Amino acid sequence: MNKPRDLQAISTQFQILGEFLGAEPYGTGHINDTYCATYDQAGVTVRYIHQRINRTVFQNPESLMDNIRRVTDHLRQKLGDRPDRTRRALTLVPARDGRVFHRDPEGEYWRTYLFIERARTHDVVQSPKQAFEAAKAFGQFQRLLADMPLPRLHETIPHFHDTPARMAALEKAIEADSLGRVSNARPEIDFALSRRSLTTALLEPHRRGAIPERITHNDTKLNNVMLDDDSQEGVCVIDLDTVMPGLALYDFGDLVRTATSPALEDERDLSKVTMRLPMYEALVQGYLSTAGDFLLDEERCRLATAGKLITFEIGLRFLTDFLSGDVYFKIHRDGHNLDRCRTQFKLVESIEQQEPQMERLAVV
Repeated sequence: MNKPRDLQAISTQFQILGEFLGAEPYGTGHINDTYCATYDQAGVTVRYIHQRINRTVFQNPESLMDNIRRVTDHLRQKLGDRPDRTRRALTLVPARDGRVFHRDPEGEYWRTYLFIERARTHDVVQSPKQAFEAAKAFGQFQRLLADMPLPRLHETIPHFHDTPARMAALEKAIEADSLGRVSNARPEIDFALSRRSLTTALLEPHRRGAIPERITHNDTKLNNVMLDDDSQEGVCVIDLDTVMPGLALYDFGDLVRTATSPALEDERDLSKVTMRLPMYEALVQGYLSTAGDFLLDEERCRLATAGKLITFEIGLRFLTDFLSGDVYFKIHRDGHNLDRCRTQFKLVESIEQQEPQMERLAVV
């Protein structure tokens, strides 16, 4: 990770007025290096976000940034002359050469956003209102992008939600057992393999044309939508690295995964992990309040399935990364990715137990 002291040199490469005062690591993201930087602009302290793009995960940063440029431009166009449009959509700060990124001498890619004040993210949903507002914001995000013109966006991570491929990657990691970790994860491996048929739950109807491709966020964690400090309204969707062609249900499914359980993603006490039906109901209501006018009936009737599938898929990814040596997700302790896997699989079990009630709520 680049140290905060490197940020002063990076800051000079972007079209920012004022004196650089300092920068600190910011947020809880697993992938990129993110810093909040402060500047003195004529006696007023202002903040910006600087991010180093993880080239191990995102191997074509220029295509990724082309996606983000097009998406943020379209969102601002759709928001029109709203006085708060810079709070409603991320704003890229151009580099000195006019591009929307800077490439440093080491080949690392950097970008800069305006900092959105008086709003924050939350790692764990605290109330049905927060769940409603987050789902409403992501539904609005999909709706505003529904008419974005061609060309098709780049796939920043090809086959990102190809769950059968995720299962195949897990099976390969099990067979290789390169670090001798399989014996430590046998219950989780058995859980995953016993649910192999779940992997095609959304891809099969998509392949036969029942579910269309859309522009989707693909990482709709609660902490990727900023909530207003005062009203708790969902203000701005952030972390656009995985915005690309996908299924609307992927986004809703990840909301279920991240907003319905009271536990953190890496909670070790699995008794705390449960799918709370009131939170799910709030997600359905919030999401359909903005996305409901363009979703097909085939999509609406699979909202509950989407929650189970995406939770299962991220569990597969955490488990695969654990077996492979923790090469994708950042870890902060031994066995961190296995802990993350266990919370996902426990949530899958909770969803399975409540699926009939969830299906009734989704068909409104």
